[in-house]
Amino acid sequence: MDWGMKNRMSRIFKPDDGHTVMLAVDHGYFLGPVSRLEKPAETIEPLIPLVDSLMLTRGLLRNCINPKYNIPVVLRVSGGNSIIGGALSNEGITVSMQDALRLNVSAVALSIYVGTDHQHQTLINLANLINAAEDYGIPVLAVTAVGKELEKRDARYLSLSCRIAAELGARIVKTYYCEDFEKVIESCPVPVVIAGGPKMKSELDVLEIAYNAMARGAKGVDMGRNIWQSEWPQAMASAISSIVHKKASVKQAVDLFNSLKNRGR
Repeated sequence: MDWGMKNRMSRIFKPDDGHTVMLAVDHGYFLGPVSRLEKPAETIEPLIPLVDSLMLTRGLLRNCINPKYNIPVVLRVSGGNSIIGGALSNEGITVSMQDALRLNVSAVALSIYVGTDHQHQTLINLANLINAAEDYGIPVLAVTAVGKELEKRDARYLSLSCRIAAELGARIVKTYYCEDFEKVIESCPVPVVIAGGPKMKSELDVLEIAYNAMARGAKGVDMGRNIWQSEWPQAMASAISSIVHKKASVKQAVDLFNSLKNRGR
């Protein structure tokens, strides 16, 4: 890596432990004003001091994030679908590299849909994005999306998707936690962060997944709804961070969550 690439990666993955807590708030690009993101700035701003980077769209960044915050940005640069349209996998690249540079981003993110009718399209999107981003020293995060077909979230499928993304040149891969997750990690030569996916039943479920993923080799999390749709989002962000950065046990993270929750944080 050249200096620019190393510097951007070090802003996302903290140099002291190589781990990251990313806050995903890019859901509006296909879900619209999803619950708790109707007024994005009100939801995001209190969480900025508690996370390592934000994953969001350029419209949200320009209009809802105060430039005074020195928070690394992972910019969503794929889109073209919606929850009420046809296949969620029918995406293209929506942001130029020049605009990403204007926004001073630390990385750009794009979804791939392996095994769908648009597999070829989204993989070529990823390759084209990597070709453009490498010219400017910007890392690409590949999101191994599965759309509505959540049953595909097994180790065999996710290992295939993550490895293809890494082979094409992605510097970071975002995927789901699954049984035998260590097999996904072992087969992917670049850092892997886990997605939270749809809102889980309880905060304990989220903390257990974060702990198990880190214990099996993940380099961090990129969670959204399971943080900001919680009744206590700041407590949730702090508890997840304690697992990612302080090697807290699930019990320690739950105790921290409960103590912050009871203090109204």
